[in-house]
Amino acid sequence: MQDSQKKIKWYMLCFMAFSTLWGFGNVVNGFVFFNGIQVIFSWVLMFVLYFIPYALMVGELGSAFKDEGGGVTSWMRATTTDKIAYYAGWTYWAVHITYIASKGSGGLKALSWMIYHNAEFYDSLPTVYVQIATLCIFLFFCWVASRGLNPLKKLATIAGSSMFIMGILYILMMLAAPKINPNGGYLKMDWSFDNIIPTFDMKYFTSLSILVFAVGGIEKMSPYVNNMDGDPAKEFPKSMIFAAIMVVVSAIFGTIAMGMMFDPTIINADQATFDSYAANGAYWAFQKLGDYYGVGNLIMVIYALCNMIGQFSTLVVSIDAPLRMLLDDDRTNKFIPRNLLKKNKYGAYKNGIKLVVVLSGSIILAQILVPGAATVLRQLTKLNSIMMPLRYLWVFLAYIYLRKNNDKFDREFKFSKNNGVALFFGFWCFLVTAFCCVLGMASDDPFQLKLNIITPVVLIALGVILPVIRAKEDKKLS
Repeated sequence: MQDSQKKIKWYMLCFMAFSTLWGFGNVVNGFVFFNGIQVIFSWVLMFVLYFIPYALMVGELGSAFKDEGGGVTSWMRATTTDKIAYYAGWTYWAVHITYIASKGSGGLKALSWMIYHNAEFYDSLPTVYVQIATLCIFLFFCWVASRGLNPLKKLATIAGSSMFIMGILYILMMLAAPKINPNGGYLKMDWSFDNIIPTFDMKYFTSLSILVFAVGGIEKMSPYVNNMDGDPAKEFPKSMIFAAIMVVVSAIFGTIAMGMMFDPTIINADQATFDSYAANGAYWAFQKLGDYYGVGNLIMVIYALCNMIGQFSTLVVSIDAPLRMLLDDDRTNKFIPRNLLKKNKYGAYKNGIKLVVVLSGSIILAQILVPGAATVLRQLTKLNSIMMPLRYLWVFLAYIYLRKNNDKFDREFKFSKNNGVALFFGFWCFLVTAFCCVLGMASDDPFQLKLNIITPVVLIALGVILPVIRAKEDKKLS
């Protein structure tokens, strides 16, 4: 009886994947960065040609390494070497440096909307004040992490769930609004062929990393492959395909809902307006929704509260969890200098947290030079879209190595029985991810361009240097 209770139905895993992957912010970013309803075409392509193969490859990896608890790092160790596994673990940690730098700003933005109910107050503040406040919040939560206190971990789960619910409610309420309030002043969308097919120019291709970032992270579902109720070879792909369909439906109807509110020509009027929509679009959407239903700013305030809790709690988790994943593993931390492995009396990696302070703090301080708080948020969104997908490269590399050693690893589920087809999709997804990350670095904004190039170069260089330092330490001790 106990074993049967541990089994996961395909529709349960489907919902788990959907709620983990998807959020209202993805809808807003797609709408703003891809010229309104034109993003629908790109969403469909992204899910068919990238997300579904990605999900099924993760299913096979999870099935092959069902007893490994370290995710991508474990997969790389099993298929290659400890040294390469270290680089996979390092990448997973390093990409969170930029993510951490954005959480404080996002939390302050949400707090500002809660109190002042507008974008003008926060966006009009001198950038130096905003970034100093962001740095103070960041340092406070680093202190919290260093004390071994993570009281916000449960809040992060609650806030994430509530944000997911708010995103679904937005779509349902917005699509119902014309029936409930016919005189709401909704925009009429142009569904002509010329208007829904995007222009495939440089701006389009340099923004694709936004969509890759939005649909990534499905590897979190891999531990559940062999816990499926029924045949994993049938149940897991079914749950992933239905999760993809749910995400596509959410993306399409969420985009339509936003199209009823916002005119893309206004969003793209100039860079300052674009930055403001990228930073405030979600809040304006919920504010307008409240107007349609006659409840004022109530819905927006609830959304801002959920977002603020989510941003700050995620900040603590992102400081602590990736660092522990990197430094707790005895087979990969042998490439890391011993000073970084030191713990304080609370069991926290004190020097590891100091390294986070230096790296993420540098990004926060560097943006003091940026004119406008809204521009800071837009730049961090773009930087995260370049950095975070770098960890997905290791998923596809692990899959390629798995299929190259096809007979060595037993698994209940296979993406494809044909090894050639499987390898093609492994290389395809790897190249698409790398292409979007590299091309995403291009920018007309000189500061953004420098940030996009310098950040990954510094983090990659640091990842290469640390094993050299450790090797010298080991040599001295031998």
